[in-house]
Amino acid sequence: MASAKPKKSAATSDTGGSGTSRRARMASFEAARKKEQRRRSLLLLGICVLLAAALLAYPVYLFVEDYRARSATIADIGVSASAAGCDAVSEHAATGNQEHVAEGTKVKYDQTPPDSGKHYPSPAPFTKRFYSTADRPAVETLVHNLEHGYTVVWYRDTMPADQIDQLEKISKTFTAEDYNPADKFIAAPWSDSDGAGFPDGKNVVLTRWYADPSNPGEQSLQKGTRQACASVSGQAIQEFMAKYPATSAPEPNGA
Repeated sequence: MASAKPKKSAATSDTGGSGTSRRARMASFEAARKKEQRRRSLLLLGICVLLAAALLAYPVYLFVEDYRARSATIADIGVSASAAGCDAVSEHAATGNQEHVAEGTKVKYDQTPPDSGKHYPSPAPFTKRFYSTADRPAVETLVHNLEHGYTVVWYRDTMPADQIDQLEKISKTFTAEDYNPADKFIAAPWSDSDGAGFPDGKNVVLTRWYADPSNPGEQSLQKGTRQACASVSGQAIQEFMAKYPATSAPEPNGA
C-alpha cells in the first residue's frame, strides 16, 4: 500500500511566508531609499544651478553698472549745483611750482586740502580717477597732479557712503587716457590725520592749480582755486572744470 505524501508543516509554510514578506519589505525600503536619493540629487542640482546663475549674474551686474556709469552724463550724477550747498569759488596766490621735496617729507600747506604747493617728484598714475582710504597716495603726490592740470576733488573719508558712490560714478565718466585734458580728474579722500582745516559743514572740496596759459611758468600769475560743497554734484564739478581747464596749469603736458 502506497505511503501518504508528507504534509508541509506549519513551520515550513510560515517560513516561506516570512521570506516573501521580508523580501517585499526590503524591496519597498530600497525603492524608498532610491526615491530619497533622487530627491536629494535633484535638490543639489537645483542649488548648483542657482549658485552658478548667481556667480554668472554678479559679473554681468558689475559690467552693466560700470557701463552705465561710464555712459552717464556727469551733470546727472548727484544733486544739482544749486542744491549742493557750494561756496563761491575762491582764488589765492599759488606756491610751489617745480619745488620738489623728498618722498616721505610732510609738507604744511597754506590751504587744506591743498590746491598748490611743494610736492613729491612723481605724480600719481594718470590713469586712475578714484581713490579710497585704502589706496590713496600721499597728499604731496596728488599736489603734483594738480601742477599737471588735474582737478582734484577731495572728499571727507566720513562722507555718507551713497555720496562716495556718486563721486566714484562721476570718476568713471572720464576715460583712462592721460593725454586728454578734459579727463584730468581725481577724487581722493581726506582724513583728520591729513590735517585740520577741512571746511565745516562741507563734504567735498574741488581744487585746481591755475596758471596763465600765455605764461604758465610765471608763478606770480598762478593761483590756487577751490570750491567747497556740502554734497556731491556732477553739475558743480562740470562747471568748475569748464571754468578752470587742465590746459591752464603750470605744466599741463608734464608727465
